[in-house]
Amino acid sequence: MEFLGFVKGIGHKLFNKEEDAPVAIKGHVEQDNPGVSGLDVKIDKGVVSLSGTADNHAALEKAVLLAGNVKGVSEVNFDGLTAPAATEEVEFYEIASGDTLSGIARKFYGSANDYPKIFEANREVIKDPDKIYPGQKIRIPK
Repeated sequence: MEFLGFVKGIGHKLFNKEEDAPVAIKGHVEQDNPGVSGLDVKIDKGVVSLSGTADNHAALEKAVLLAGNVKGVSEVNFDGLTAPAATEEVEFYEIASGDTLSGIARKFYGSANDYPKIFEANREVIKDPDKIYPGQKIRIPK
């Protein structure tokens, strides 16, 4: 099974009751449309299951991050989400208190000026490079 863990108590508040979560999360992912069609969302005790077809592996990763960075979600199972093989190597990173995109860029790339690389790789997940939060997961292209 393909799972990615998240911090359940933080993230975008999209729903109050778990039974409302599938529609809310599906709408959230589709609104930012990372390139996934036929999306279906299920949730059970904080574990979201995604199925559908992604245009590319980056779209799959972004759909997982959009679904997981939601308050009330502890894991995302993406076994049912199909995509072509990855063409770039990516690492997932959990934002820590005090992090900035430029600080993260310095850590991964050696230069704070490379923060636009991280922002572009997460454009659907991060709307404003100055508004990231502890516990949020993002993609770091290598």
